[in-house]
Amino acid sequence: MNIDRRDLRRRLFSLATQQGGYFTAAQAKDLGYSYQAQAHHVSAGNWHRVDRGLFRLAEWVPELHDDLRRWTVWSKGRAVVSHETALSVHDAGELESGKVHLTVPPAFTMTDDAVVLHRADLDGTDIVEHAGFRVTTPARSLVDVAAAGADEEQLARAIKDVLDRGLTTLRQLRSRAEAVDAKAALLIERAIHTLEPR
Repeated sequence: MNIDRRDLRRRLFSLATQQGGYFTAAQAKDLGYSYQAQAHHVSAGNWHRVDRGLFRLAEWVPELHDDLRRWTVWSKGRAVVSHETALSVHDAGELESGKVHLTVPPAFTMTDDAVVLHRADLDGTDIVEHAGFRVTTPARSLVDVAAAGADEEQLARAIKDVLDRGLTTLRQLRSRAEAVDAKAALLIERAIHTLEPR
């Protein structure tokens, strides 16, 4: 019996390791933890209940962006980190938000007050894989914040950071903006113009 429990624990740890220490009640059940066993592990302090049906290993030491892995697990892998939050991941600009921004498929029905959900079908070329979560590319992230009406000066700084670090080119940024949102393309052009020497 102890060997089985150790094996179960190893499998849970392996899964949680890929997800920033997080796992869902359904994932734990699939591994072999009954709901009664789950309640036991929470009351014993082995697992922290983060949200309804979402847990984290108690001994997990948080790493950079683990909070974003949480939302990937919460959304069952359907959410993509986007907008201001994505620019923060790319370390570009100073556009801030008190909430995590996620882009989800149009039919996505889950909600949480801690996140801002944007509904869109993202092109695969607009997504970058990180360890445990997906994030929009720097170019798509800039287009998204521009489409949402970002401050032009803040947008210009973010564009400069992205260009200076070689994360995209002006041509790629302009092309993506024109393909995704005409209003965003205009705002991006104005922001680029402020960067150009007079």
